[in-house]
Amino acid sequence: MSSLLLIGVTAAFLTMFGFVPQVIKMYRTRSVSDVSSLTLFQFTAGVSLWAVYGYGIRDPIVLGANLVSLATLLAALALYYHYRPPAQQGGS
Repeated sequence: MSSLLLIGVTAAFLTMFGFVPQVIKMYRTRSVSDVSSLTLFQFTAGVSLWAVYGYGIRDPIVLGANLVSLATLLAALALYYHYRPPAQQGGS
């Protein structure tokens, strides 16, 4: 394996599992109070576009890494909406 390919694969693995600790924390604590929904949406959009790009250039590392990242982020978004506090009612 060339050193450049090794760097690409290593970067892909680090990126793919970058949000896993956050997903585990949200699941264990049943809390999303310290999680930014904007960040989750931004990363989800970014990795979605990277996956489309990886498909377009036929790069299995870029495509695969971003599809795994996307799955992790979709799980994070699901947990975010499941555990977010109920909306505050107006008026008092």
